[in-house]
Amino acid sequence: MDNKLVLDNISKVFGDGDTSVKVLEEVSLQVKAGEFVAVVGPSGSGKSTFLSIAGALLSPTSGRIILDDLEINGLPEKKMNQIRLEKIGFVFQSSNLIPYLTVRDQLLLIPELSGNRNKKTVKRADDLLERLGLAHRENNYPESLSGGERQRVAIARAWMNDPEIILADEPTASLDSERGRSVVQMLADEVKLREKAAVMVTHDKRMLDLCDRVVYIEDGRLSELSKNEPKLSL
Repeated sequence: MDNKLVLDNISKVFGDGDTSVKVLEEVSLQVKAGEFVAVVGPSGSGKSTFLSIAGALLSPTSGRIILDDLEINGLPEKKMNQIRLEKIGFVFQSSNLIPYLTVRDQLLLIPELSGNRNKKTVKRADDLLERLGLAHRENNYPESLSGGERQRVAIARAWMNDPEIILADEPTASLDSERGRSVVQMLADEVKLREKAAVMVTHDKRMLDLCDRVVYIEDGRLSELSKNEPKLSL
């Protein structure tokens, strides 16, 4: 299978000289098409920085990022914006919905921004809302949704442009166990069905059996674990 995402010896240092802090140290990871990878680790371990670099939101101090066979570190900002819009789907810990858009319009904004809105993308939005149990909420605004519903809208929105990789930061944080599991199962199913890739940062070890691999991060270093190893309780 082809690699959708390659992080090659990524390091990230904040600050200069005596005040510098190394947050990531020579991190390497390959995520193949059809693969769903969980990243776990204690607070302050570098998870958020890792995800931001993987999503081209933050530049590494050194190392290479290859997304869908394209090396993206060092590209002009305009090109990076295009890659983020077309190749990457983001699901943040807070849903980051736009207050004045309805649920349906939250999804349709994505193809609108990339100039791809058409009958096919409208149908895609409706299908995603149906799959996530949100069809009856399509005309509601975020303020009238529960936390769990808002997060499900965010997850549906992340799939709208059929991205090559989904990056999810604690996507089940505002969901109860049953709904959280159904959402992660949906992510896993979509990854397999569409031969895409996903990386999920999570503290919820109940979801790890739905992932293909589990990677542990601590002090800015990655190590691969069996899904049942004791460190996962952190």
